[in-house]
Order: sequence, then structure tokens, then C-alpha cells
Amino acid sequence: MPDDFKIPTLGESRYDSPVRISTFMPENDRFLFDISETSILKKIQSGEPMVTLERAGPREKIFFNPESTRAAIVTCGGLCPGINNVIRSITLELLMQYKILSVAGYRYGLKGIADSSIASVPLTPGSVSGISEKGGSILGSSRGPQKISGMIKRLVEDRIQILFIIGGDGSMRAAEFIYEELAKSKISIAIIAIPKTIDNDLNFISKSFGFQTACSKAVESIQCAHAESLGYENGIGIVKVMGRHSGAIAASATISSHEVNFCLIPEVPFVLQGRGGLFEALEKRLHERGHIVIVIAEGAAQDLIPHDGETDPSGNIKLADAGIWLREQIDAYFKKKKIQVTIKYIDPSYIIRSVPANPDDALFCTILGQYAVHAAMAGRTGMVIGQWNHFFAHLPIKAVIQERKTVNRNGSIWSSVIQATGQNIS
Repeated sequence: MPDDFKIPTLGESRYDSPVRISTFMPENDRFLFDISETSILKKIQSGEPMVTLERAGPREKIFFNPESTRAAIVTCGGLCPGINNVIRSITLELLMQYKILSVAGYRYGLKGIADSSIASVPLTPGSVSGISEKGGSILGSSRGPQKISGMIKRLVEDRIQILFIIGGDGSMRAAEFIYEELAKSKISIAIIAIPKTIDNDLNFISKSFGFQTACSKAVESIQCAHAESLGYENGIGIVKVMGRHSGAIAASATISSHEVNFCLIPEVPFVLQGRGGLFEALEKRLHERGHIVIVIAEGAAQDLIPHDGETDPSGNIKLADAGIWLREQIDAYFKKKKIQVTIKYIDPSYIIRSVPANPDDALFCTILGQYAVHAAMAGRTGMVIGQWNHFFAHLPIKAVIQERKTVNRNGSIWSSVIQATGQNIS
């Protein structure tokens, strides 16, 4: 874990904030990264320094002069519930509270910044009205790397002083590259990232927006799979949910639904055949209860499925379809055993990605957007706005992209999955 959580700034904050509130966040207000009493006592006894995070919130003095400030927003990567909520929140906070000069939206991700033929769109209170009720992103998105030099050239030409990047792990890495190049070139453009990953797998981020909505929709699919499995003799319902490297959605939806019998995630390998294998457990469950519900994350079982090494535009290895593969394997096994089964397969992935945010996520997105604006106007840069230990915090991008957050197979979440499902496979 990096021991330096200092947030870069563009310079001294000299302007009075126009935001009308009674209490501003003290400039150097920080909170402990670790709230475990045992851990804190150990550090005190050993003399080890405490790690603290800078607390988010409006500052009394700001770096940018609102009257001449131009900001821009870009959304990158896959769709996720709540993107439009964040766009709306940032736009309204900038224009209605800070009263800056203008806000632009770059279309189709980082490609829309690098390619000058793709015109940006003005964002106004009128243009963002009602977008929170829509899924997807009004700005569109894209994947894949773009030339840093081309993007910086466009930002300078458009006289942008603040860029808000809404995206996941790959977008965070791009944001760090842009920030580093700007710092090297001594160009005062603030880079503020808002974490968007439906898988909830960003490091040092307690939760990312869209995750709660995704879990809620996944539970609805599980309920459908349960109904289907009960409707047939030896019925098997399989639900595939998102999660390339993290089984957070699969695990959380499993615990919430109370109807899942087997949860398969990337972090916990399993075998199909033999004692302790999935097939043996499935056959035993059918014999005892007559139906089965399985939830599988898209990144599960990849060690069991042949790959051709093909990659997507972002350079990620394309995953085999774990859900279809599992359905075929289960079907073949029971046919060989001459046991009649009925398998119903549900893949709600693109439906989950594209729905509007639920009220909890909508609230979360609004606050994230507001705090992102407060940080930017105070001259912070090279940072991500996120939540940690129930506080909103400024986190260095380099810390967030250091590694992926995954489900700890020895932790409380996976323990709850085992208790909820009763699964016993290896």
C-alpha cells in the first residue's frame, strides 16, 4: 500500500468560493485510512506512521476564477447505471453553484478528445434536465488507448482548465498518463477522475456507483431463474452476471436473493469432475431438492475454458463465455448420466448495464459529482473522488490503479456466500 496519499495541486487557492454554505471543509482536513482499533494500537506501539486521506468537500478558497473557467466531461469504457446522474451533478454544480463560464461534453470517450473532427457538445442546465431517468451516457463512450499528445493538444485548443473523466480501471490509467504529461509540460489543467466500474473492483474505493443498481437487477434475474427451475422436474437455472476479475456482483446478489445454491466467481477456482467437484454437488442437490439455481460471474472458470488469446481494443484478453460454457458442460454431464434435466440460462448483463440508477445510486452519484467539482475548483488534480470508511475522500490516481480489488475468499463476504448457499465444492 502506498504511504503517500498527498494530492497534487495546481497552485495557491486565492479566490473566494462563490458557493453559499455555512461551513467549508478545512484545507488540511484528513481522516485515518484504517479505523481498526487493533491496527491503530499496533502502529502507535511500533511507531509506524498513520496513513491518512484528504477529506472531500468545498473549500473556502479556490484556485480557478469561476468567471473565466471552462470545464469538460468525458465518459469512457462500458456503460453503467448512474453515468448520466454524475454528468448532471457535475454540470449543475459548476454552472449553478460556482457559476463558471462553460461546461463541454466530449463525445465517445477519449476518442472524442483525441479526434478533433468529433465536436464536443455544450452542457447546460437545460441539456442535462431529465437525463437522470435515462440509462447509458448522453455523451456516449468508447474503449481503447488514444495518443496523449493529441488529447492534450485538443484540451489546450479548447481552453479547457478542468477535465472530469468518468471511467473504470483503464480510464483511470489514461487519466494518470494525461495528468503526468500535463505536469511535465507545466500545463495547468486539473484532471479529476470519478470511478465508474459496475464490478466494484477499484482499489481503495469502498463502492463505485452503479454497483447497487446492478446487484438489485441481478437479484431480479435470480428470482426468475428460481421460478424457472421450480417449474420443471430437475430444473436448473443459470444466471451469468458481470465481473471479469471480481465476483462482487455475483457474491452480493447471491447473499441478497436467498435462492442461489451455487455461486461461482473468478477468485475461487473450482473443478467439475471428481470428489468435491461441481458435478457431484449438482447431482446430490437434484436428488435431494429437485432444482438448482447457479450464479456465475463472467470471469469465473476461465482456467477451465480454452482461450485463443484474442484481445479487445483496450488490450484485455477476451473472456470465453463462462455462462454458455457451464450450461453446455452441465447438459453433457447429465445426458451422459442419463438423468433428464431442464436448463434455463439467463444473461442479463447488457440489461443491467443500461438501466437508470436506483435511488440509492442516484443519491451517491449526485454527491460524487458535487465533491468532484469542489476538488477541481480548489485546484486539486491527478486524483479520484471516492468513498472510504463512510467518508468521501481525495485519492491519488496512482493509488487507485495500483491493483484490483477482489473478493477475499477468506473474508466476510465469501463466508456469507458459503453460509447462504451451503455449497461445498472445490
